[in-house]
Amino acid sequence: MSELIVPSLKSWVPIPKNSDFTIYNLPFGIFQNKRLSPRAGIAIGDKIVDLAVLHEEGFFSDMTQLPHGVFQKDTLNDFIALGKPTTKKVREKVQELLKEENGSLRDHQSRGKAIVTRKEAQMLLPVKIGDYTDFYSSMEHATNVGTMFRDPENALLPNWKHLPVGYHGRSSSIIPSGIPIHRPKGQYKDPNMETPEFGPSRRLDFELEMAFIVGKSTKMGDSVSTEDAEDYIFGMVLFNDWSARDIQAWEYVPLGPFLGKSFASSISPWIVTLEALEPFRVSGPKQDPEVLPYLQYQKNHAFDINLEVYIQPDGLQSTKVCTSNFKYMYWNIAQQLAHHTVNGCNINVGDMMASGTISGHTLDSFGSMLELAWKGTKPLKLEEGGERKFIEDGDTVIMKGYCEKAGIRVGFGEVESKVMAGK
Repeated sequence: MSELIVPSLKSWVPIPKNSDFTIYNLPFGIFQNKRLSPRAGIAIGDKIVDLAVLHEEGFFSDMTQLPHGVFQKDTLNDFIALGKPTTKKVREKVQELLKEENGSLRDHQSRGKAIVTRKEAQMLLPVKIGDYTDFYSSMEHATNVGTMFRDPENALLPNWKHLPVGYHGRSSSIIPSGIPIHRPKGQYKDPNMETPEFGPSRRLDFELEMAFIVGKSTKMGDSVSTEDAEDYIFGMVLFNDWSARDIQAWEYVPLGPFLGKSFASSISPWIVTLEALEPFRVSGPKQDPEVLPYLQYQKNHAFDINLEVYIQPDGLQSTKVCTSNFKYMYWNIAQQLAHHTVNGCNINVGDMMASGTISGHTLDSFGSMLELAWKGTKPLKLEEGGERKFIEDGDTVIMKGYCEKAGIRVGFGEVESKVMAGK
Protein backbone atom coordinates (compact mmCIF):
# COMPACT_ATOMS: atom_id res chain seq x y z
CA MET A 1 0.00 0.00 0.00
CA SER A 2 1.24 3.50 -0.82
CA GLU A 3 2.44 5.64 2.06
CA LEU A 4 0.00 8.26 0.76
CA ILE A 5 -2.94 6.48 2.39
CA VAL A 6 -1.28 6.47 5.81
CA PRO A 7 -2.37 9.68 7.59
CA SER A 8 0.92 10.19 9.38
CA LEU A 9 2.74 12.82 7.32
CA LYS A 10 2.76 16.35 8.71
CA SER A 11 4.39 19.44 7.26
CA TRP A 12 6.16 22.32 8.99
CA VAL A 13 4.34 24.57 6.48
CA PRO A 14 0.90 25.38 7.96
CA ILE A 15 -1.87 23.61 6.00
CA PRO A 16 -5.31 25.24 6.29
CA LYS A 17 -8.21 22.91 7.08
CA ASN A 18 -9.69 21.29 3.95
CA SER A 19 -6.79 22.52 1.82
CA ASP A 20 -6.45 20.69 -1.48
CA PHE A 21 -2.70 21.13 -1.37
CA THR A 22 -1.56 18.86 1.44
CA ILE A 23 1.81 17.18 1.81
CA TYR A 24 0.21 14.13 0.17
CA ASN A 25 -0.54 16.08 -3.02
CA LEU A 26 2.32 18.41 -4.07
CA PRO A 27 1.12 19.28 -7.59
CA PHE A 28 3.32 21.02 -10.16
CA GLY A 29 2.60 24.38 -11.80
CA ILE A 30 4.13 27.47 -13.39
CA PHE A 31 3.90 30.78 -11.53
CA GLN A 32 5.27 34.30 -11.48
CA ASN A 33 4.96 37.32 -9.21
CA LYS A 34 6.13 40.93 -9.12
CA ARG A 35 9.76 39.96 -8.47
CA LEU A 36 9.99 36.52 -10.09
CA SER A 37 9.94 35.53 -13.74
CA PRO A 38 7.87 32.47 -14.76
CA ARG A 39 9.15 29.32 -13.07
CA ALA A 40 8.16 25.91 -11.78
CA GLY A 41 6.67 25.43 -8.35
CA ILE A 42 4.92 22.94 -6.11
CA ALA A 43 1.82 23.92 -4.11
CA ILE A 44 1.69 23.26 -0.36
CA GLY A 45 -1.12 24.80 1.69
CA ASP A 46 -1.28 28.53 0.88
CA LYS A 47 2.34 28.53 -0.28
CA ILE A 48 4.40 27.61 -3.33
CA VAL A 49 7.79 25.92 -3.18
CA ASP A 50 10.05 27.60 -5.74
CA LEU A 51 11.80 24.67 -7.42
CA ALA A 52 14.32 26.96 -9.11
CA VAL A 53 15.56 28.17 -5.72
CA LEU A 54 15.81 24.62 -4.39
CA HIS A 55 17.86 23.66 -7.43
CA GLU A 56 20.16 26.69 -7.09
CA GLU A 57 20.69 26.02 -3.38
CA GLY A 58 21.74 22.41 -3.99
CA PHE A 59 18.74 20.55 -2.60
CA PHE A 60 18.69 18.40 -5.76
CA SER A 61 22.46 17.95 -5.90
CA ASP A 62 22.12 14.16 -6.03
CA MET A 63 20.00 14.42 -9.21
CA THR A 64 22.59 15.00 -11.88
CA GLN A 65 19.95 14.41 -14.54
CA LEU A 66 18.34 17.82 -13.80
CA PRO A 67 19.68 20.34 -16.36
CA HIS A 68 20.67 23.82 -15.22
CA GLY A 69 17.72 26.19 -15.49
CA VAL A 70 15.12 23.46 -16.05
CA PHE A 71 12.86 25.05 -13.42
CA GLN A 72 13.30 28.61 -14.73
CA LYS A 73 11.13 28.19 -17.79
CA ASP A 74 7.59 29.27 -18.59
CA THR A 75 6.33 25.70 -19.08
CA LEU A 76 6.92 22.31 -17.45
CA ASN A 77 7.46 20.52 -20.78
CA ASP A 78 11.23 20.12 -20.52
CA PHE A 79 10.99 18.97 -16.91
CA ILE A 80 8.23 16.45 -17.66
CA ALA A 81 10.22 15.16 -20.64
CA LEU A 82 12.99 14.06 -18.26
CA GLY A 83 10.75 11.09 -17.45
CA LYS A 84 8.74 9.78 -14.55
CA PRO A 85 11.70 8.40 -12.58
CA THR A 86 13.08 11.97 -12.40
CA THR A 87 9.81 13.87 -11.86
CA LYS A 88 8.76 11.40 -9.21
CA LYS A 89 12.10 11.75 -7.43
CA VAL A 90 11.78 15.56 -7.39
CA ARG A 91 8.30 15.36 -5.88
CA GLU A 92 9.45 12.84 -3.27
CA LYS A 93 12.44 15.04 -2.39
CA VAL A 94 10.18 18.06 -1.85
CA GLN A 95 7.85 15.93 0.25
CA GLU A 96 10.82 14.89 2.41
CA LEU A 97 11.95 18.54 2.78
CA LEU A 98 8.47 19.59 3.90
CA LYS A 99 8.06 16.95 6.59
CA GLU A 100 7.60 18.32 10.10
CA GLU A 101 10.67 16.53 11.42
CA ASN A 102 12.97 17.67 8.58
CA GLY A 103 14.71 20.98 9.26
CA SER A 104 17.04 21.13 6.24
CA LEU A 105 14.84 23.57 4.31
CA ARG A 106 12.88 24.97 7.26
CA ASP A 107 16.09 26.14 8.95
CA HIS A 108 18.01 27.00 5.77
CA GLN A 109 18.96 30.61 4.99
CA SER A 110 17.18 30.37 1.62
CA ARG A 111 13.81 29.43 3.12
CA GLY A 112 12.53 32.99 2.64
CA LYS A 113 13.24 32.80 -1.07
CA ALA A 114 12.12 29.23 -1.56
CA ILE A 115 8.64 29.57 -0.02
CA VAL A 116 6.35 31.97 -1.90
CA THR A 117 2.86 33.12 -0.88
CA ARG A 118 0.36 31.67 -3.33
CA LYS A 119 -2.12 34.58 -3.26
CA GLU A 120 0.64 36.92 -4.44
CA ALA A 121 1.50 34.69 -7.40
CA GLN A 122 -0.03 34.61 -10.85
CA MET A 123 -0.57 31.12 -12.19
CA LEU A 124 0.19 30.46 -15.86
CA LEU A 125 -0.55 27.59 -18.22
CA PRO A 126 1.55 24.74 -16.79
CA VAL A 127 2.51 23.27 -20.16
CA LYS A 128 2.80 24.24 -23.80
CA ILE A 129 -0.09 22.29 -25.30
CA GLY A 130 0.82 21.08 -28.75
CA ASP A 131 -2.33 19.07 -29.38
CA TYR A 132 -5.64 18.69 -27.61
CA THR A 133 -8.16 15.86 -27.88
CA ASP A 134 -11.64 15.86 -26.36
CA PHE A 135 -13.35 12.55 -25.64
CA TYR A 136 -17.02 11.73 -25.06
CA SER A 137 -16.63 9.13 -22.34
CA SER A 138 -19.56 9.51 -19.93
CA MET A 139 -22.39 7.12 -20.77
CA GLU A 140 -24.86 9.19 -18.74
CA HIS A 141 -23.94 12.37 -20.62
CA ALA A 142 -24.04 10.66 -24.02
CA THR A 143 -27.39 9.10 -23.15
CA ASN A 144 -28.85 12.42 -22.02
CA VAL A 145 -27.74 14.20 -25.18
CA GLY A 146 -28.93 11.36 -27.39
CA THR A 147 -32.29 11.41 -25.64
CA MET A 148 -32.69 15.15 -26.18
CA PHE A 149 -31.66 15.32 -29.80
CA ARG A 150 -32.36 11.86 -31.19
CA ASP A 151 -34.42 8.80 -30.36
CA PRO A 152 -34.67 8.17 -26.57
CA GLU A 153 -34.93 4.44 -27.31
CA ASN A 154 -31.61 4.54 -29.16
CA ALA A 155 -29.84 7.37 -27.39
CA LEU A 156 -26.34 5.91 -27.81
CA LEU A 157 -24.98 5.60 -31.33
CA PRO A 158 -23.99 2.05 -32.41
CA ASN A 159 -20.25 2.65 -31.93
CA TRP A 160 -20.40 4.26 -28.49
CA LYS A 161 -19.87 1.15 -26.32
CA HIS A 162 -17.18 -0.20 -28.63
CA LEU A 163 -14.68 2.69 -28.67
CA PRO A 164 -13.87 5.95 -26.86
CA VAL A 165 -15.39 8.57 -29.18
CA GLY A 166 -13.27 11.71 -29.50
CA TYR A 167 -12.24 14.59 -31.73
CA HIS A 168 -9.17 16.75 -32.24
CA GLY A 169 -9.73 20.19 -30.72
CA ARG A 170 -7.97 23.55 -30.76
CA SER A 171 -5.15 24.02 -28.24
CA SER A 172 -4.46 27.73 -28.80
CA SER A 173 -7.60 28.79 -26.92
CA ILE A 174 -6.96 26.75 -23.75
CA ILE A 175 -6.45 29.21 -20.89
CA PRO A 176 -5.61 28.98 -17.17
CA SER A 177 -8.06 29.64 -14.38
CA GLY A 178 -8.84 33.31 -13.77
CA ILE A 179 -8.80 34.44 -17.39
CA PRO A 180 -12.22 35.73 -18.52
CA ILE A 181 -13.79 34.64 -21.80
CA HIS A 182 -15.92 36.61 -24.26
CA ARG A 183 -19.26 35.31 -25.45
CA PRO A 184 -18.66 33.77 -28.88
CA LYS A 185 -20.52 34.74 -32.03
CA GLY A 186 -21.58 32.48 -34.86
CA GLN A 187 -24.42 31.06 -36.92
CA TYR A 188 -27.39 29.33 -35.35
CA LYS A 189 -30.69 27.98 -36.61
CA ASP A 190 -33.52 26.95 -34.33
CA PRO A 191 -36.08 24.39 -35.56
CA ASN A 192 -38.65 27.17 -36.02
CA MET A 193 -36.31 29.31 -38.16
CA GLU A 194 -36.37 29.09 -41.96
CA THR A 195 -32.80 30.34 -42.40
CA PRO A 196 -29.81 30.66 -40.05
CA GLU A 197 -28.99 33.89 -38.24
CA PHE A 198 -25.70 35.33 -36.97
CA GLY A 199 -24.99 36.81 -33.55
CA PRO A 200 -23.75 36.17 -30.01
CA SER A 201 -24.46 32.69 -28.70
CA ARG A 202 -27.71 32.55 -26.73
CA ARG A 203 -26.94 29.18 -25.17
CA LEU A 204 -23.48 29.41 -23.68
CA ASP A 205 -22.68 26.39 -21.53
CA PHE A 206 -19.95 24.86 -19.41
CA GLU A 207 -18.83 21.24 -19.56
CA LEU A 208 -17.43 19.65 -16.41
CA GLU A 209 -14.41 17.64 -17.50
CA MET A 210 -10.97 16.51 -16.43
CA ALA A 211 -7.91 16.27 -18.64
CA PHE A 212 -4.64 14.37 -18.49
CA ILE A 213 -1.24 15.68 -19.58
CA VAL A 214 0.92 13.48 -21.78
CA GLY A 215 4.30 12.92 -20.15
CA LYS A 216 6.14 10.85 -22.75
CA SER A 217 6.35 11.15 -26.53
CA THR A 218 5.96 8.46 -29.16
CA LYS A 219 6.97 8.17 -32.79
CA MET A 220 4.59 7.91 -35.71
CA GLY A 221 3.54 4.30 -36.14
CA ASP A 222 3.89 3.47 -32.45
CA SER A 223 0.92 2.45 -30.28
CA VAL A 224 0.55 2.59 -26.50
CA SER A 225 -1.18 -0.34 -24.78
CA THR A 226 -3.61 0.01 -21.89
CA GLU A 227 -1.00 -1.76 -19.75
CA ASP A 228 1.63 0.88 -20.49
CA ALA A 229 -0.67 3.89 -20.84
CA GLU A 230 -0.07 5.42 -17.41
CA ASP A 231 3.68 5.51 -18.09
CA TYR A 232 2.75 8.14 -20.69
CA ILE A 233 0.49 10.21 -18.41
CA PHE A 234 2.10 12.79 -16.12
CA GLY A 235 -0.96 14.03 -14.25
CA MET A 236 -4.39 15.60 -14.40
CA VAL A 237 -6.19 18.97 -14.26
CA LEU A 238 -9.77 20.22 -14.06
CA PHE A 239 -11.11 21.19 -17.47
CA ASN A 240 -14.05 23.45 -18.39
CA ASP A 241 -14.80 22.88 -22.06
CA TRP A 242 -16.96 25.91 -22.83
CA SER A 243 -19.67 25.23 -25.41
CA ALA A 244 -21.97 27.41 -27.50
CA ARG A 245 -24.86 24.98 -27.83
CA ASP A 246 -26.81 26.86 -30.49
CA ILE A 247 -23.77 27.31 -32.74
CA GLN A 248 -22.74 23.70 -32.12
CA ALA A 249 -26.18 22.27 -32.94
CA TRP A 250 -26.26 23.97 -36.34
CA GLU A 251 -22.69 23.25 -37.43
CA TYR A 252 -21.82 19.82 -36.06
CA VAL A 253 -23.39 17.63 -38.79
CA PRO A 254 -21.52 15.96 -40.45
CA LEU A 255 -18.03 16.75 -39.13
CA GLY A 256 -18.58 17.51 -35.45
CA PRO A 257 -17.58 20.37 -33.10
CA PHE A 258 -15.94 23.49 -34.55
CA LEU A 259 -16.80 27.14 -33.71
CA GLY A 260 -19.18 26.04 -30.97
CA LYS A 261 -16.21 24.67 -29.00
CA SER A 262 -12.96 26.22 -30.23
CA PHE A 263 -13.39 29.69 -28.70
CA ALA A 264 -12.19 28.73 -25.18
CA SER A 265 -11.44 25.97 -22.68
CA SER A 266 -10.31 26.73 -19.11
CA ILE A 267 -8.05 24.54 -16.96
CA SER A 268 -6.92 24.50 -13.35
CA PRO A 269 -3.25 25.55 -13.15
CA TRP A 270 -1.88 22.81 -10.87
CA ILE A 271 -1.13 19.37 -12.35
CA VAL A 272 -1.89 16.65 -9.82
CA THR A 273 0.38 13.68 -10.51
CA LEU A 274 -0.84 10.12 -10.89
CA GLU A 275 1.39 9.26 -7.92
CA ALA A 276 -0.72 11.56 -5.71
CA LEU A 277 -3.93 10.01 -7.06
CA GLU A 278 -2.75 6.44 -6.49
CA PRO A 279 -4.64 5.85 -3.20
CA PHE A 280 -7.92 6.87 -4.80
CA ARG A 281 -8.12 4.26 -7.55
CA VAL A 282 -11.48 2.53 -7.92
CA SER A 283 -13.07 0.17 -10.40
CA GLY A 284 -14.95 1.84 -13.24
CA PRO A 285 -18.37 0.95 -14.64
CA LYS A 286 -18.79 -2.55 -16.07
CA GLN A 287 -18.32 -2.46 -19.82
CA ASP A 288 -20.88 -4.48 -21.74
CA PRO A 289 -20.49 -5.73 -24.42
CA GLU A 290 -16.90 -6.83 -23.97
CA VAL A 291 -14.48 -4.47 -25.69
CA LEU A 292 -11.92 -5.48 -28.29
CA PRO A 293 -8.59 -6.85 -26.97
CA TYR A 294 -6.59 -3.62 -27.44
CA LEU A 295 -9.06 -1.82 -25.11
CA GLN A 296 -9.09 -4.47 -22.40
CA TYR A 297 -7.19 -3.75 -19.18
CA GLN A 298 -6.23 -5.36 -15.87
CA LYS A 299 -5.72 -2.74 -13.14
CA ASN A 300 -8.16 -0.04 -12.05
CA HIS A 301 -7.75 3.16 -14.07
CA ALA A 302 -10.70 5.04 -12.57
CA PHE A 303 -10.24 7.54 -9.73
CA ASP A 304 -12.65 8.64 -6.99
CA ILE A 305 -12.51 12.40 -7.58
CA ASN A 306 -15.37 14.50 -6.19
CA LEU A 307 -16.38 17.27 -8.57
CA GLU A 308 -18.48 20.40 -8.04
CA VAL A 309 -19.67 23.26 -10.25
CA TYR A 310 -20.81 26.69 -9.05
CA ILE A 311 -22.38 29.62 -10.89
CA GLN A 312 -21.71 33.07 -9.44
CA PRO A 313 -23.60 36.00 -10.98
CA ASP A 314 -21.74 39.31 -10.92
CA GLY A 315 -21.72 40.72 -7.38
CA LEU A 316 -23.79 37.89 -5.91
CA GLN A 317 -23.04 34.70 -4.01
CA SER A 318 -22.40 31.47 -5.86
CA THR A 319 -24.83 28.57 -6.27
CA LYS A 320 -23.70 24.97 -6.43
CA VAL A 321 -25.40 23.48 -9.48
CA CYS A 322 -23.61 20.16 -9.90
CA THR A 323 -22.06 17.44 -7.73
CA SER A 324 -20.42 14.70 -9.79
CA ASN A 325 -17.47 12.30 -9.72
CA PHE A 326 -14.76 11.26 -12.17
CA LYS A 327 -15.32 7.58 -11.29
CA TYR A 328 -18.51 7.62 -13.38
CA MET A 329 -16.55 7.66 -16.66
CA TYR A 330 -17.34 4.63 -18.84
CA TRP A 331 -14.05 4.88 -20.78
CA ASN A 332 -10.94 5.34 -18.61
CA ILE A 333 -7.72 7.23 -19.30
CA ALA A 334 -5.76 4.11 -20.28
CA GLN A 335 -8.38 3.16 -22.86
CA GLN A 336 -8.51 6.70 -24.19
CA LEU A 337 -4.76 6.82 -24.76
CA ALA A 338 -4.63 3.30 -26.20
CA HIS A 339 -7.39 4.11 -28.67
CA HIS A 340 -5.83 7.48 -29.55
CA THR A 341 -2.54 5.83 -30.53
CA VAL A 342 -3.73 2.48 -31.92
CA ASN A 343 -3.59 3.80 -35.49
CA GLY A 344 0.02 4.96 -35.04
CA CYS A 345 -0.80 8.59 -34.18
CA ASN A 346 2.19 10.08 -32.39
CA ILE A 347 1.81 12.00 -29.11
CA ASN A 348 4.08 14.60 -27.54
CA VAL A 349 4.91 15.78 -24.03
CA GLY A 350 2.38 18.44 -23.03
CA ASP A 351 -0.46 17.14 -25.19
CA MET A 352 -3.77 17.35 -23.38
CA MET A 353 -6.63 14.86 -23.53
CA ALA A 354 -9.95 15.78 -21.95
CA SER A 355 -12.51 13.31 -20.65
CA GLY A 356 -15.68 14.76 -22.08
CA THR A 357 -18.53 15.94 -19.88
CA ILE A 358 -18.70 14.02 -16.58
CA SER A 359 -22.31 13.26 -15.66
CA GLY A 360 -23.66 10.85 -13.05
CA HIS A 361 -26.96 9.06 -12.54
CA THR A 362 -28.78 11.77 -10.56
CA LEU A 363 -30.22 15.06 -11.79
CA ASP A 364 -27.78 17.11 -9.69
CA SER A 365 -24.77 15.22 -11.08
CA PHE A 366 -25.24 16.24 -14.71
CA GLY A 367 -22.09 18.02 -15.92
CA SER A 368 -23.55 20.74 -18.19
CA MET A 369 -26.36 23.28 -18.22
CA LEU A 370 -27.72 21.54 -21.31
CA GLU A 371 -28.55 18.58 -19.05
CA LEU A 372 -29.14 20.35 -15.72
CA ALA A 373 -31.78 22.66 -17.24
CA TRP A 374 -32.75 20.00 -19.80
CA LYS A 375 -32.25 22.06 -22.96
CA GLY A 376 -33.64 25.16 -21.24
CA THR A 377 -36.99 23.62 -20.23
CA LYS A 378 -36.21 23.32 -16.50
CA PRO A 379 -34.37 26.48 -15.34
CA LEU A 380 -32.13 26.24 -12.27
CA LYS A 381 -32.93 28.47 -9.28
CA LEU A 382 -30.06 30.56 -7.90
CA GLU A 383 -29.30 31.24 -4.23
CA GLU A 384 -29.98 35.00 -4.40
CA GLY A 385 -32.95 34.84 -6.72
CA GLY A 386 -33.12 34.51 -10.45
CA GLU A 387 -32.65 31.43 -12.57
CA ARG A 388 -30.47 30.08 -15.33
CA LYS A 389 -31.16 28.08 -18.46
CA PHE A 390 -27.64 28.74 -19.77
CA ILE A 391 -24.70 30.95 -18.72
CA GLU A 392 -25.25 34.71 -18.90
CA ASP A 393 -22.82 37.62 -19.26
CA GLY A 394 -21.27 38.48 -15.89
CA ASP A 395 -21.54 34.91 -14.60
CA THR A 396 -18.44 33.23 -13.22
CA VAL A 397 -18.33 29.44 -13.50
CA ILE A 398 -16.23 27.74 -10.81
CA MET A 399 -15.27 24.06 -10.84
CA LYS A 400 -13.63 22.24 -7.94
CA GLY A 401 -12.26 18.72 -7.56
CA TYR A 402 -10.79 16.72 -4.70
CA CYS A 403 -10.16 13.20 -3.41
CA GLU A 404 -10.63 12.32 0.26
CA LYS A 405 -9.91 9.09 2.09
CA ALA A 406 -8.86 8.16 5.64
CA GLY A 407 -8.53 11.83 6.55
CA ILE A 408 -6.26 12.57 3.60
CA ARG A 409 -7.21 15.14 0.97
CA VAL A 410 -5.67 15.56 -2.47
CA GLY A 411 -7.32 18.22 -4.58
CA PHE A 412 -7.03 20.23 -7.77
CA GLY A 413 -7.91 23.66 -6.42
CA GLU A 414 -10.36 25.22 -8.83
CA VAL A 415 -10.83 26.50 -12.34
CA GLU A 416 -12.89 29.65 -12.62
CA SER A 417 -13.63 32.01 -15.47
CA LYS A 418 -15.99 34.94 -15.91
CA VAL A 419 -18.10 35.41 -19.02
CA MET A 420 -17.86 38.84 -20.64
CA ALA A 421 -20.04 40.24 -23.39
CA GLY A 422 -18.84 39.42 -26.90
CA LYS A 423 -16.37 41.74 -28.59
